[in-house]
Amino acid sequence: MPTLDSPVQIALLDDHALFRQGLRYILQSLPYVESVVEAATFPELLKHCRQRLPEVLLLDLQMPDVDGPEAARQLLAEFPDLKIIVLSMFSADKFITQMMKLGVRSYLPKDSDQEQLRQALEDVLLTGHHYTPAISRALVRAVQQPTRQLPSTLSTQVQLTPRELEVLRLICTGQKAAEIADTLFLSRRTVEGHRQKLLEKTGAPNSAGLVVYAAQQGLLSI
Repeated sequence: MPTLDSPVQIALLDDHALFRQGLRYILQSLPYVESVVEAATFPELLKHCRQRLPEVLLLDLQMPDVDGPEAARQLLAEFPDLKIIVLSMFSADKFITQMMKLGVRSYLPKDSDQEQLRQALEDVLLTGHHYTPAISRALVRAVQQPTRQLPSTLSTQVQLTPRELEVLRLICTGQKAAEIADTLFLSRRTVEGHRQKLLEKTGAPNSAGLVVYAAQQGLLSI
């Protein structure tokens, strides 16, 4: 099981000083957070990332000098290992699906509480993503609308075992490996093995891709 043994640096990109200061206070209370870097502008963040790349970036979608999608595109093109979590007042499906397609690791509303933020951070650091029911629903709805269907190269000729189907459906509800293990009376390692097999069989890059696949194949419904 992965652990949070190494200290991490978190960066914040938000033009509201009071919001950044509140986040800094919360983040500095976490034992694995070594430092918190605040940036009010995109150039300021870029300068820091080129000096030292933080492990995680908390990104606001609405900035005066650059919008969230463009910021994510530029950052992930230059720093593909940067883990981005969006924090936004916008909760419409189009924003969630756009950012997930760009490669962000999670998407949280700005009214999330301290525990939700902590869980998202730890999931992203430990597993590479934090997957919520809201993200799942947004992706499913996007796939089910023909005029706004998400482009995908996922294989349509895939044979999944009954157990893999069970794991896939639980992933689509936003459950984490430990929760799926409890639900199916399996070890976490076994669940992670099934998830890896699902990624290999479907060609999905991550759990968001698995939801897209499941929706396209009619394996789940909202």
